Amino acid sequence: MLIRKLLLVAALGCTALMASAHEYTAGDLFVHHPWARATAPGAKNGGVFLLVKNKGNQPDQLIGAQTDVAEQAGLHEMKMDNGVMKMGPVPAVEVPAKGEVELKPGSYHVMLVNLKAPLKAGDKFPLTLTFKRAGQVKVEVKVEAMGAKAEEMHQHPQ
Repeated sequence: MLIRKLLLVAALGCTALMASAHEYTAGDLFVHHPWARATAPGAKNGGVFLLVKNKGNQPDQLIGAQTDVAEQAGLHEMKMDNGVMKMGPVPAVEVPAKGEVELKPGSYHVMLVNLKAPLKAGDKFPLTLTFKRAGQVKVEVKVEAMGAKAEEMHQHPQ
């Protein structure tokens, strides 16, 4: 009887761990913890961040994103250009073979344009990522606090 209880507790613990892991796969790609920062009331735009790990021998590209929480979702990059921070759209984000790419504040991200409602901490919303080789993967984006940092979200899983 005790063994059954222990097995049940272990199984429930594993299920809870898997549910909180917030991870997805698409072919050889592993998508870890898609997240967004909460937005201020009236904010028109937001960003989605995530880690993509490629376990395959071929590179891939993130080429698009779709969601119902904004009029448009697109790939963007922030970078320094002659001492000035600039942001703009990019056609794709490279995911190297046997490598990874992190979409994070101040770098690559999925830009949400014309949000239909503010993003509130604790909420979740669906997002479909499109990869050139791996195809589409549906993920759930968790909305974190306004000041959330990528270092807290992506622990670079194995």
